[in-house]
Amino acid sequence: MATKSTKDAAAAGFAAAEQIKTVVTEANDRAKTAMEKNAKLIEELAELGRGNVEALVASSKVAAKGIETLSQDAANYSRTRFEEATAAFKSFADVKSATDFFKLQGDFARSAFDSAVAESARVSENVLKLAGDVAEPLTSRYAVAAERVKTLAA
Repeated sequence: MATKSTKDAAAAGFAAAEQIKTVVTEANDRAKTAMEKNAKLIEELAELGRGNVEALVASSKVAAKGIETLSQDAANYSRTRFEEATAAFKSFADVKSATDFFKLQGDFARSAFDSAVAESARVSENVLKLAGDVAEPLTSRYAVAAERVKTLAA
């Protein structure tokens, strides 16, 4: 027959075993929750990275298309100015007097200067617009990424 102290020791042992079991179960549950949260965080960060790459690709495409357009415009401008210069030089050959020559030369110089100023303004405007268009996907993505990181950090 078991004595009272043996029964008390057995009861204490069972109680301790239950406490250990409870502590281990709670630790496992917390570890599982932490692992799930970390897995979700890693998934969110991967998605965030994919979105950032997509924004960079979109921005690069806009930049490439814009540079192509600017290059074509520059080539067209150069071709037009060359044709106008050629026509002006041909008209110089038909001049009968120095006065007519200087008048034609002055008209050509004024026209070339006005054209260069207008083209410079147009190119500046197009470059600024292109810079805004290139930055737009990145700026939009930055806002989304900042909000998501803020949410993830909370």
